[in-house]
Amino acid sequence: MTTHIACLGDSLTRAQFSVDYLELLERRHPSGDVRLARFGANGDFAYNLLQRLDAVVANPPDLITVLIGTNDARASLAGYPVEQAMKRKRLPERPSAGWFRQCLGAVVERLRAETDATIGLLSLPVLGQQPDGAAARASQAYSRMIAEVATANEVVYLPLHERQIEELRQADVPPIPYREVTAAAGLGVLVRHVVLRRSLDTISRRRGLLLTTDHIHQNSRGAALVAEVIDGGLLSGSG
Repeated sequence: MTTHIACLGDSLTRAQFSVDYLELLERRHPSGDVRLARFGANGDFAYNLLQRLDAVVANPPDLITVLIGTNDARASLAGYPVEQAMKRKRLPERPSAGWFRQCLGAVVERLRAETDATIGLLSLPVLGQQPDGAAARASQAYSRMIAEVATANEVVYLPLHERQIEELRQADVPPIPYREVTAAAGLGVLVRHVVLRRSLDTISRRRGLLLTTDHIHQNSRGAALVAEVIDGGLLSGSG
């Protein structure tokens, strides 16, 4: 019997700049056992995801994963171009922790009300490669909010952030300072990957990064942890 899974999120789920965790998740199961639907949009905040749930509830899946909040967390960091993001993503108010929690709660409430799916909320991938740095602390703080929303709404919490922090600490990687990804930098990665045919892992390795290509988007190791956490929390024993 095929398990239908809807994966909701931002650019990490869209997988233009990241290794595709949906593909890695599918590979963990025999052919035909899982069918994945992708609902990822580049640059989305939790508010944006809330606006595009019609397509999800129109054809309710068996399982829903939600990986959102990386851009909300980035917006709390010094140097993030908040005004540009508000204009580009048509945000009606300035991103904040309280608004993120409100929007994520509304996402879960609608999915619970209009589907019978089992819902899993992933905590955020670690921002940057310094577990004690400001970027990583921001992703941790927003991950705690995700855990609180999951508990309050009685849905599954999938501890991705915790798993990635563990991976970084065990690997004893160099603490490369976090750098905010500009539009030009993102385009540069895309050109190297698509035009020059360099793998995302090659780009990542040349920068000395363990889990990401640019402190945000996932390489194969980072994406494999996303797939692992989803599989262990929602699909274990089904395939």
